[in-house]
Amino acid sequence: MNKHFIALFIFCIFGVIYYLGSFTKIPFGDCIGFVLSVEKDEWATTATAMSHFLYINTVLLIKSLTQLNAIEASRLLMITSGAATVSTVYLSVKTLVKKEWISIASAIVFGFSFSFWRNVEIVEVYAYNSLWVGLFCLSIIKVFSENKKKYIILSSLFLGLGLWVHIQDIFLIPSLLVFLFCFKHEKKYVCYSLLLFVVLFSSLFILNILQGLPFSSPYASDEGTWVEDTFKKAPIQYIKDFFISLVYLVYNFNVFTFFGIAGCIVLYRSNRNMFFVFLVGAVCVYGFSTFYAVSDNYVFFLPFNIIFAISIGYGLSSARYASLRKVSWVALLIPLGYFLCYTFIFSTDKGKEIHAFKSYKGGLNYYLLPWMNDNVGILEFTIDQKEAPEIITWMTRNAIEYTEILKSKGYTEKEIKKL
Repeated sequence: MNKHFIALFIFCIFGVIYYLGSFTKIPFGDCIGFVLSVEKDEWATTATAMSHFLYINTVLLIKSLTQLNAIEASRLLMITSGAATVSTVYLSVKTLVKKEWISIASAIVFGFSFSFWRNVEIVEVYAYNSLWVGLFCLSIIKVFSENKKKYIILSSLFLGLGLWVHIQDIFLIPSLLVFLFCFKHEKKYVCYSLLLFVVLFSSLFILNILQGLPFSSPYASDEGTWVEDTFKKAPIQYIKDFFISLVYLVYNFNVFTFFGIAGCIVLYRSNRNMFFVFLVGAVCVYGFSTFYAVSDNYVFFLPFNIIFAISIGYGLSSARYASLRKVSWVALLIPLGYFLCYTFIFSTDKGKEIHAFKSYKGGLNYYLLPWMNDNVGILEFTIDQKEAPEIITWMTRNAIEYTEILKSKGYTEKEIKKL
């Protein structure tokens, strides 16, 4: 069967899954800030670490073309980019191993991975960014596996555009450089690729400098001291951070974590150049995500998770694990695994304690289940003047402003609570 038809089928299936699980009300976190910017028609004119230039402007373009409101335009981008990323993982593995079911299974594992699934279901930048990272990885594989030289140039295009979505993709630059070095004999393509990337990357700085912003504005933020705090941790905290990252890895990929590790070993033995290209990017992203001093650092692992999902496909394809490959159908049961984990933790005293403490935004449901339908909304929370046991003033401030804008457009408080 044609691989592009299968990719389209996967896109449609996961599009439906993500739509059914999408948020009912604007969730807590950064979501309200993104929706507010779109509601105010605030086109991003600078490419700072917090503005997410391409993401905001893409949502606004969707809004203007479809006449959808800010919430639905954001939802549309999240679901389509999320489903497209899953299809990209399928195409990457299919190009690499040439085996249909293994490629489909790898896509399913990634599509159901907690961090990715959760971020498709809310209003955030990471699902859209994952699409560009996925296309970057696919381009690399196309060159190594099929010798399609045009993808040498496309790899720079996709990574360069990814930087305009989220500056975190800067950690994949070493991967691009190693990749281009591997094909240094293709001088014309490498030169064009490098030139394109330099133009896209440097344009971030040029755009900001022309508007009076400092040189560091594309990668630095004056809204927090997260980078500085990252280097101020006690030694024991770094150790804890590393073990927490392993918990994230296993919760995302469950039993398929084994195949991901096995895939790394198999790739090292069969194609060391491609192995080192992905290894450099994976280590940089994983290291940054592990130790970065923010409470939601799990989202920063997503570029690594894409690489790891591709490695899972390579591990499943190995003849050495042919007997274990027969259980790959359990990928279909991953959603059930989340529910069972939630049920078990909720049955413990500690679980009930955490659920009660975090109940203002959904409790354990918010932290252990990736789907967000029938969730607790920040607008309803703010309108009812509820109090949280944690500082969330930056959320409620945006929620109040958004509420006032909606009221000016004729919405009642009852209607706003449902958003």
